Amino acid sequence: MTRLTEDLVQDQLRKVKFPGYSRDIISFGLLKEIKIDASDLLVRLSVATNNPSVPEALKRDSEAVLRSIPGVKSIKVVIDITNPPETSAGLQSAATTISGVKHVIAVASGKGGVGKSTVSANLASAMQQLGTSTGLCDCDIYGPSISLMFGAMHERPMATSDNVIIPIERYGIKFISMGSLLDDATPAILRGPMVTRATQQFLRQVDWSGLDCLILDLPPGTGDIQLTVVQTVALSGAIIVTTPQEVALIDARKAGSMFEKVNVPVLGIIENMSYFISPSDSKRYDIFGSGGGAREAARLRVPLLGEVPIDIKLRESGDKGCPIVFDEPNNPASKAFLKIADQLRKNL
Repeated sequence: MTRLTEDLVQDQLRKVKFPGYSRDIISFGLLKEIKIDASDLLVRLSVATNNPSVPEALKRDSEAVLRSIPGVKSIKVVIDITNPPETSAGLQSAATTISGVKHVIAVASGKGGVGKSTVSANLASAMQQLGTSTGLCDCDIYGPSISLMFGAMHERPMATSDNVIIPIERYGIKFISMGSLLDDATPAILRGPMVTRATQQFLRQVDWSGLDCLILDLPPGTGDIQLTVVQTVALSGAIIVTTPQEVALIDARKAGSMFEKVNVPVLGIIENMSYFISPSDSKRYDIFGSGGGAREAARLRVPLLGEVPIDIKLRESGDKGCPIVFDEPNNPASKAFLKIADQLRKNL
């Protein structure tokens, strides 16, 4: 006879998808309590929603999968319903979609130096290469780098008579970046309100029409720009970029917590600079440690989307303005990005 355990209950609940998503309720962190009394089972879920059909579907689907556990006599599924989180200004988020875009994905990191922009550029490139019409919005106003990575430092975006900005296009990818609006040595000296306004212009005044997916390359941290994005744009989800060492994982947790607080699902973690393969003997070196991304993904109950190796070609391709996914598609880093993009497309 199968013994009723919490692990067994969790495994069954992983079969329950959150309404409208391909991800399960365990990875979304909705499970709050499991109580087992002999053959009697109580499961408590917590969901933040104003849609009454969501808790109804969760209760129905959870009870259905739990009934398949042998030996269970009674099942009680309790749904704790809360209002969606409020913004820092005390007002409920009024996030809306971006015209012409099916899915918006934020790429974030808790700290700088983890290669978030490199990941954003190559993830967008991989999505485009796999047939998903993709755009890229460089929301890092102070430290823009997307224009360099796509070889458009000296190309300026145009605007229509209606003040709609026409994004620059490279390799079939539409993108906008402050780096294309400033000279190489000109810093973006802006106060908070001006940064917020610039971010909103990039999101709302750019012609993003015809996109299956728009990737937002956020700056590191959890400041004004991140709050502007999560409060005004209906995100399909967020991806956290980290490196394996603990000093990066600490800040990755903060980024993950921010998205959790504003009710944005974390689609997964990408571990960048995961390892180095020596070209002389093909030996693997874990320069920044190993397994950090996997441990953090398990802690957040989200997928580890992929591990991207350190590669000189990856750095060189970014410097010369051609993402490695296009420049060297058979490179191990390119294959890692293509695998991540394929998984992400299926989830969306």
